[in-house]
Amino acid sequence: MKKVIAGAILILITLIVPTLEVMAISEQTLRIKDITHVKGIRENQVVGYGLVVGLQNTGDNSRHTQMTSQQMLLSLGTVIDQSNYIQKGTSAAVIVTATIPPFAKEGDKIDVTVSAMADAKSLAGGVLVQTQLRAPNGEIVAVAQGPVTVGGIKASRGGSSASKGITTTGRVPNGAIVERDILSTIGDETSLTLLLDKADYTMASRISKTISTRIAPAKALDGGAVEVSIPQRYRNDRVTFLSLIENQIVGAVSEKAKVVVNERTGTIVIGGNTKLMPAAVAHGGITVTIQAENEIVQPNAFAQGQTGIQQNAAIQITEKQGSLIQMDANSSLSDLVSALNNIGVSPIDLIAILQALSTAGSLQAELEVI
Repeated sequence: MKKVIAGAILILITLIVPTLEVMAISEQTLRIKDITHVKGIRENQVVGYGLVVGLQNTGDNSRHTQMTSQQMLLSLGTVIDQSNYIQKGTSAAVIVTATIPPFAKEGDKIDVTVSAMADAKSLAGGVLVQTQLRAPNGEIVAVAQGPVTVGGIKASRGGSSASKGITTTGRVPNGAIVERDILSTIGDETSLTLLLDKADYTMASRISKTISTRIAPAKALDGGAVEVSIPQRYRNDRVTFLSLIENQIVGAVSEKAKVVVNERTGTIVIGGNTKLMPAAVAHGGITVTIQAENEIVQPNAFAQGQTGIQQNAAIQITEKQGSLIQMDANSSLSDLVSALNNIGVSPIDLIAILQALSTAGSLQAELEVI
């Protein structure tokens, strides 16, 4: 009787463990609003040419800046015969840029970025004079003005100077006022399209199934877009409809295997599911050997599966001075990198080995060098 009970407990544990693994994976969930955006709902960039005044001899010496200052004073009713009468160094010509969010309304305030155009040394302490900000079609969308704040410091005396941070670029918090409403259309008459922030066929399929099951008919157009039909009762209340959609939960998907390498800093980032196929690489005094080992995999008890063959990898690294590291079966790229680091391989050698493995087809991941 005890043997029967022990056998039943063992079978129960065998059945529960895979279930727990599946539950652990499914716990990784995302909201639709965090991974998608609505087609047609976008930000708008505006730009303008302006003048920063009130600088303490840190402005530019450009002739064009003097002419701009003269034109500004003339528009204010002050007559100046020659632009040379305006002292250099107290003002600076700047480019003013800003990004207007979707659904911005007339009177909304936004931050602007101010950047020197000529040889100005610093914009600290300056004030941006009223500047028109235009859209690509030339239409005036906003007007900016206000004191400029910079994040850097620059000081000079006796022919010597020292600086920290950037002083020729600054910001004017809430310095621009939107002059007209930004109109955005949410979909067409009967549908709207959700665009994935990062295209993925599996995620697009999951989003469409989740929306179809819980809210309204939806279909994945491709790996980056999901079309959702708008029910009749939500045709005139699309905000509520989008609120329902964006708060739906979908399961996360495994990212594509990828290795990112920064040759300048020696940084290596390894994505999940990165595998190695059999290969051998000799680099300087280091020899890397990757051998395949096959293992028979049996299905779980009472599971309707089939016996299969799983290919594992054993990695062996040999170094000139006699260092030898034996890698266990099922070794991944992260195991290889750790082993190479343990024997003191330089980042440059490590990057060269990864590139060689990728070229040979052993590295089962996308290698991106930045």
